[in-house]
Amino acid sequence: MSKDGGSAKRFVLLGTDYVYPRTTNKILRAFLKAKGIADADIMEDYTPFGHSDYQSIIAKIKKFASEGKKTAVVSTINGDSNVPFYKELGNQGLKATDVPVVAFSVGEEELRGVDTKPLVGHLAAWNYFMSIKSPANTEFVKKWSDYAKAKGIAGHKDKPITNDPMEATYLGIMMWKAAVEKAKSTDTDKVIAAMAGQTMAAPGGFMSTMDKENHHLHKPVFIGEIKADGQFNVVWKTKGPVVADPWSDYIPENKGKKNVPEVKK
Repeated sequence: MSKDGGSAKRFVLLGTDYVYPRTTNKILRAFLKAKGIADADIMEDYTPFGHSDYQSIIAKIKKFASEGKKTAVVSTINGDSNVPFYKELGNQGLKATDVPVVAFSVGEEELRGVDTKPLVGHLAAWNYFMSIKSPANTEFVKKWSDYAKAKGIAGHKDKPITNDPMEATYLGIMMWKAAVEKAKSTDTDKVIAAMAGQTMAAPGGFMSTMDKENHHLHKPVFIGEIKADGQFNVVWKTKGPVVADPWSDYIPENKGKKNVPEVKK
């Protein structure tokens, strides 16, 4: 919506039909309205899991974008459907300079099976990208590469790839390990109590913290542009980790809510 972002005035909210995209788009629609975007300038559409025919949907997006205002797409399409969606973007020549797509669920692994040359410049928002330059990430990528090659993991033996879900899983397991060591027990309630406030130098180059109140992680946000080789060039990032907030204030019924886990004493 900024000048640097192309000053988009119309938005397509496109997702897979389940709770995450619908909740995300509920927040996004409220956010956009708070910024003065009219309902008529927001198109919302959903496809089932495994959907593979995006020809008519991309045509609808092109028509919506041709009606006089700069348009952007926010995609919460999940899983295998991303491959036919991005292939169809390329087939219909919908370039990032015309209608940029920013995805919340597309990373390096999803783009592995796609010709990314026509997709250069489209965006993704994550807490981690493989291309991030940091000593912690260099070590993380090397560890995975060595492991994948040694184990002969399909698709990764010759081209090891890391992505945001892998980094998140790694952080979670390592923080659980540290909590077990602190609690000197694997008892669930003791580990839950010991998890609060855990910190770890994350591969993304920041110190990640487990929130003491709600056990969500404080993590940075990165926006990356798709490159021709399927990797991402980071074009924007937060100054540091974002404090975890499990309730969006853009949704009226959420205001003032806190998500505090109950821990047995």
